[in-house]
Amino acid sequence: MTAPVAALSDVEVDYPGRGRALGPFDLTLAQGEIVALVGPSGCGKSTVLRLLAGLEAPTRGIVRRVAARGETAVVFQAPTLAPWLSAAANVTLPLELAGVARPEARLRAREALRRVGLADAARARPAQLSGGMAMRASLARALVTHPKLLLLDEPFAALDEITRRALADDLLKIWSESRPAIVFVTHNVEEAVYMAGRVVVMTSGPGRSAGETVVDAPLPRPLAFRTTAMFRSAAEAISNRLADSMRRPA
Repeated sequence: MTAPVAALSDVEVDYPGRGRALGPFDLTLAQGEIVALVGPSGCGKSTVLRLLAGLEAPTRGIVRRVAARGETAVVFQAPTLAPWLSAAANVTLPLELAGVARPEARLRAREALRRVGLADAARARPAQLSGGMAMRASLARALVTHPKLLLLDEPFAALDEITRRALADDLLKIWSESRPAIVFVTHNVEEAVYMAGRVVVMTSGPGRSAGETVVDAPLPRPLAFRTTAMFRSAAEAISNRLADSMRRPA
């Protein structure tokens, strides 16, 4: 059996003055798997991402990460692009910081922008990009390093419904080409069902797992998947579990 890309085992995170923020919590992520985390605000979803990214250490428990340096990428809700750089320069930046020669870095950045549909906006500054375009540039910057683990913290939350659906389809298409493992945080249950093969529901803080739902349908999703009985059934089951987890004491 192939080793998991990452795993959290009985992890707990305490913050001074706030007490327990997460846990105990367990999560194992297989290679090429897409897992969505849903739960109420403050339940520790973003803390899980920081643990998986190596940006934070648990107070207790074990974090295992197979991905080496440069093989994990994070996309936040805000695009966090450098405003003084063009889209192409923003995407090139992580490669240059990793010591990739400038000609190769520029070539890979152009290809990454093409994959997210921004080939014609390479010279544009972030202020010249729409919200959807800025998020595409942020995705390109994350994907340019060919990560084994991609962590997405509500990347589509600030976008309109049409744009976020288009980006979901584009991201799944890109995923099908290189198959990184993805952990996707969202408050949108239907988005979780559409994007992920497995949806983990978290309780109110301190966040624990309230259970998970497997969405046994092909990825990328078939045309009109949102209209299928499977989609509606999974969304209803997750919504009910989420509501129940918020009613129960943590």
